[in-house]
Formats: sequence, C-alpha cells, structure tokens
Amino acid sequence: MINKTVSGVQEACQGVKDSMTFMLGGFGLSGIPENSIAELVRLNVMDVTCISNNAGVDDFGLGQLLQKRQIKKMISSYVGENAEFERQMLSGELDVELIPQGTLAQRCQAAQSGIPAFYTPAGYGTEVAEGKESREFHGKMHILEKAFEADFAFVKAWKGDAAGNLVFKGSARNFNPNMCGAAKITVAEVEELLPVGVLDPNQIHIPGIFVQRIFQGKNYEKRIEQLTVRKRS
Repeated sequence: MINKTVSGVQEACQGVKDSMTFMLGGFGLSGIPENSIAELVRLNVMDVTCISNNAGVDDFGLGQLLQKRQIKKMISSYVGENAEFERQMLSGELDVELIPQGTLAQRCQAAQSGIPAFYTPAGYGTEVAEGKESREFHGKMHILEKAFEADFAFVKAWKGDAAGNLVFKGSARNFNPNMCGAAKITVAEVEELLPVGVLDPNQIHIPGIFVQRIFQGKNYEKRIEQLTVRKRS
C-alpha cells in the first residue's frame, strides 16, 4: 500500500535550500500552509522566490519570511495587506512580479499538467505584456505566458489520507489544488490525516499522484485578514 505520510513538518521540508522557488497555496490568510511557512522561517532559508496569490500580513503567513528578509522575489496577484512588503518593494529590496490572478492560477495549472506555456488575453496592452510574445486568436490579441518552475509546492488541505489524496474546504480551494503536482515536490499539510479508504472517492479534489509528502498539521490559527462585523444596535 502506498504511504506518503511523513512524521511532521521537519521531515516534510527535507531538501529545502537557499535560492529555491516555492509555491504556497491559500487565498489571503485562508488555507495557507501555516506549519510549512513556520518551518521555512525556522530553517532561515534565504534568497528564495515565493509564488503565492498573497504575501500574507506583516506578522503572519509569508509576512514572517519578509520580516526576516528571506524572500528575494515575490510572484503574486494581491499584496495590499502587507506594509512591510510595500516598503521592501518601493525601496528596491524586493523583486516583485505582479500578474493577473487568473494567469497566476493558470500558470500553476499548466505546470501541474505538463504544459510549458499558453496564450491568454489577460494583460495584453499593459506592463504585464512587456517582453512577451503576442498573437491574435479570433480577432483578439493574446500574450504567451509560461508555466511556473518550482522546487517545492506547499499546500494545506482540510482532510487527506496516507496515499496523499486531498479534500479542500471553502476558500482553501483557491490556488492550493492548482499547485499540487506543479513543483518537483509537493508537501501537503492537513487538518485531519486519515487511513487510505476512509475518504469517499467522489469527494476527493486532488488524487495522491500529485502529492509526494503529507503530514498532520498542528496549532492552526486560521486568522481573518479583514474582520468585518455589524455594529451593535
């Protein structure tokens, strides 16, 4: 029987080195691989490139790596909640590639599918298209975008089993599934790790073939990025 379970986050992150490229799933602070990020901070890997929709907030998520100047380049779509990110970007300390959100998701999925590049209309006629090949399809201009190349993909799922099959919940289905299998090694941390055969095959979002290492996560904070509450009457 296939068993991809590792003892914990330290074993899951074996092989992580300076100057690597990491994919990190989640949407805002929802569904981010909290344990894996904390381990990258502890390992103090430097000069890394991070591919993630968001850059966390100042003291949580990828914001922790930014605070320690561990990130050399950030490839993201939305970075508006991190003041330290803004400071490093404007000062020239951090190399930043901002790309449309759909393009980010598709570049992950292209890597997952083994497709080296694709054409998309998103970004044509803007700075996003600078230096990129363009071509017309059905009377509309498109630009050529390349699949990402990453060393590790760190994802977080709601449930998983020992074979690496994953089930995501809510907004965690943004980017996490697309990043599975899109790097040389995919590390999945899960809230609930189950024996093979327990998960309903019809409910599995990502089959284990896309995952190399899986472990039971601990102590999830699940912070809310922007807390909005109704005023008391």
